[in-house]
Amino acid sequence: MNTSLGVREPLPGVTYAPADRLARYVAAGELGQVSLVEALVASFERHRGRVALYSAEGNISYAQLDEITDRFAAALVGLGLRPLDRVLFQSANSPQLILAVLGCLKAGLIPVCTLAGHRESEISYLGRHTAARVHIVQGDDEKFDLPSFALSMRQGLPEMRHIISLRGRPQDGVARFEDLVAGQDPGAARGAVRAIARDPFQVAVFQLSGGTSGVPKVIPRMQNEYLLNARRGAELLGFTPDDVMFMPMPMMHNAAMGCMWLPTLLTGAAYAVPTDMTPQAWGEVFRLARPTWAGFIRALIPRFDAMIDQGLAGADSVRMYWTPDAARLAREKYGKPAIGMFGMSEGMNMYPPLDAPREALDWTAGVPLSPLDEVRLVEPGGTREVGLGEVGEMQCRGPYTISGYYDAPERNAEAFTPDGFYKTGDLMLRREIEGKVYYAFAGRTKDLVDRGHEKVNCEEVENAVSTHPSVAGCAVVGMPDEVLGERICIYVVVRHGQAAPSVASLGEHLRKLGLARFKWPERVELADALPLTKVGKLDKAVMRADIRAKLQAAGPPDRKEGMHHA
Repeated sequence: MNTSLGVREPLPGVTYAPADRLARYVAAGELGQVSLVEALVASFERHRGRVALYSAEGNISYAQLDEITDRFAAALVGLGLRPLDRVLFQSANSPQLILAVLGCLKAGLIPVCTLAGHRESEISYLGRHTAARVHIVQGDDEKFDLPSFALSMRQGLPEMRHIISLRGRPQDGVARFEDLVAGQDPGAARGAVRAIARDPFQVAVFQLSGGTSGVPKVIPRMQNEYLLNARRGAELLGFTPDDVMFMPMPMMHNAAMGCMWLPTLLTGAAYAVPTDMTPQAWGEVFRLARPTWAGFIRALIPRFDAMIDQGLAGADSVRMYWTPDAARLAREKYGKPAIGMFGMSEGMNMYPPLDAPREALDWTAGVPLSPLDEVRLVEPGGTREVGLGEVGEMQCRGPYTISGYYDAPERNAEAFTPDGFYKTGDLMLRREIEGKVYYAFAGRTKDLVDRGHEKVNCEEVENAVSTHPSVAGCAVVGMPDEVLGERICIYVVVRHGQAAPSVASLGEHLRKLGLARFKWPERVELADALPLTKVGKLDKAVMRADIRAKLQAAGPPDRKEGMHHA
């Protein structure tokens, strides 16, 4: 254990919180000398007889979870990996994914939370940027051969040494998670893992941000601050060991990891894992586990409704709904309490207290988790702090908010103020309700499309589409969508003498460039020229207003891909 304030062996490229702020957080009891791994292991021991993971493939107790993750951690050490080595994770949800992440944490390795949908562009960059030595992938995805993809990517990643499949068939060059676990003696593995040194101020995981330019930025989350984030969320929401959590969102996302499954395992509750994202699979795990919590974004509500409407399972067991963008809708639809929130992978989380007035529960993001969280709202583009009821850009710092992106000095110079506040790009306002101040979300200043809570960087898509032979110019904007919140619309100026690109042809072009599918445009608007402001800058406000008006005039969406002339 590191008994001093601050990290014992700094990892190059990581910006750690300054000593004066750490001292304040530790003195107040917000940050402790216990690592996330140590807290998890203590919970596993305390709740050994309880179910940790429910799955149609078989339930896993806390005792089994502890042993399997010890054995996987020991296997990783046996492969020659050392603490702080980075591990790319690329898999859909499964019990094995949670086991593999926990095994990496126990081995002192740093999971890099990539998405199953990432392709060449993202994986090649993230693998090189983090100097990843292991690539852990899903082995039984029927739609995409991730082990073969990882083998092909390995050639361009100089530090990559091992590819490991979860639930995979035997394959040359790929180690199987199941075989690695089976090859370790439980007692010897436990001893080896317990001997690994822990530093509560060191990096636990690398989360990803949508960022404001290029591929995702890497977010270092530290052992004790990620523990604080998870514990505070569990305490505020009232998690108990008798709860069963259902949250089918991607487990490697901060929303699922930091807000749901880590808090679940720290509490001694159970986590229900469906085999896939179909209503049938959800119904199967609902009948098996009878979840007491259901968590999802607005975009997933139709799938949940289909589970209920088709008689696949009932939701009577649910006592609370967690939904950041549809709390009022969930409460009115299902007749149970529902909680909204605001969160970011960079740290800051807000929740309304469960006993907050109805107006606060329905219309605000709540209040920060920690009493030491600092929030200021400044006039967009300026420095003046706005007053109550005025919209301002949120800047924040606190015990679980990062002090810098990994190995990104130029971005850090833009994203952080001289006194260490993170400039979020989110617009908020303060509202006073029954004598207490709450924060309400009011939009974004960043050039992003929020597609089902996947933050798609507009510039990245524009740069890729610009290489299409028919495209002379383009601009991406979000178009309103009642299911996903926003979908991706691209305004295109066609090159003289070329045929206008369709949604399908752009998708094929971006597929060849290795861009994840969720970033592909879903509507093309043709324009003679892109609109500009009076000072000659691209005027996306005009395009957003234009596409909103066209969608309203067209009536309810038919979900067909389209191409139109702007």
